[in-house]
Amino acid sequence: MLAEFLYQFRDYFFGFNLFRYITVRAALAAITALFFAWWIGPKIIRLLKKYQIGEEIRIEGPASHQAKKGTPTMGGLILLVSIMVAVLLWADLSNIYVLLIFMATLTMGLVGFIDDYLKSILKFKKGLIGRYKLIGQISVGLFIALVIYFHPYFEGLHSNTSVPFFKNLEIDFGLLYIPIVIFVLTGASNAVNLTDGLDGLAAGLSAIAFIAFAGIAYVSSNVNFSNYLNIIYLPGTQELTIFSLAVFGAAIGFLWYNAYPAEIFMGDTGSLALGSALGTLAVLLKKELLLILLAGIFILEVLSVIIQTTYFKYTRRKYGEGRRVFRMAPIHHHFELKGWHESKVVIRFWILGILLALLSLGTFKTQ
Repeated sequence: MLAEFLYQFRDYFFGFNLFRYITVRAALAAITALFFAWWIGPKIIRLLKKYQIGEEIRIEGPASHQAKKGTPTMGGLILLVSIMVAVLLWADLSNIYVLLIFMATLTMGLVGFIDDYLKSILKFKKGLIGRYKLIGQISVGLFIALVIYFHPYFEGLHSNTSVPFFKNLEIDFGLLYIPIVIFVLTGASNAVNLTDGLDGLAAGLSAIAFIAFAGIAYVSSNVNFSNYLNIIYLPGTQELTIFSLAVFGAAIGFLWYNAYPAEIFMGDTGSLALGSALGTLAVLLKKELLLILLAGIFILEVLSVIIQTTYFKYTRRKYGEGRRVFRMAPIHHHFELKGWHESKVVIRFWILGILLALLSLGTFKTQ
């Protein structure tokens, strides 16, 4: 860890004393990830273009998306590498929270990479079979759940979660906490994956969610702030502030190339990794229920698919033909087909994401 190395020189120059502060390291992590994404982005884009690793656009998707065919994908590599570099430089790598979320992010990034590789390079139309993705998601969730439930570091908080809007209210799920963690991680991973359908949408919403979680991680690790806000005190989660801001910086840096018209797509490499990190953050910070509000747009995207699929199957059985609630699901395509330009959909969803993030942070003063 670079910060720890530099801090050793504090006796020679007082300026090195800054590296013991979480706020300094977190800011440096965001800046490092941002600039590294800017630096490595063009190199990865050129490499993907050289080997013609482009996105295949679904025929059943909006007609306007056909022009995107061949746009380089697997851009999640930009995100993953930038996050890794920033965390390795500025976070405490012996911290159990960092180790768990680092593992979850990289593992699902690898699963996503395999899926993108099969689709874009080996030209397997469906990529990695859905059940294999699910096995990866469940495995990561199970590992995280077992560590939290049985590791002595989490003594007293093994199966608890906080309830937003209520003062000092926690729920102890007992053994049910293990499947709940699996559900949260799997759901978050799939939610970001489904949202990644418009230029800049998933990256922008992820940046908003992670910067909100950075604030939550910071106050949760401070005994004075946590007591004042009536939230669970979680010593050690200050390092999750660094991780969260590293993801924020990487996402903003990636947006430089992913904003409309996108020069590169994140693919499953990025969306599955970001979703897994988001779900893991919620679990580690005991904010699984708050995630419903904070990640409201991601959840709306999932619900739109569930509603559309369920209603279509029901009407097909009842009337002999399937009917739809939305013009197309996920719901961002519904608004496209209503005539909204892609950029308008993305920006309006970002605005809603910001409002939900502010509302989520506002719940701490209602407790």
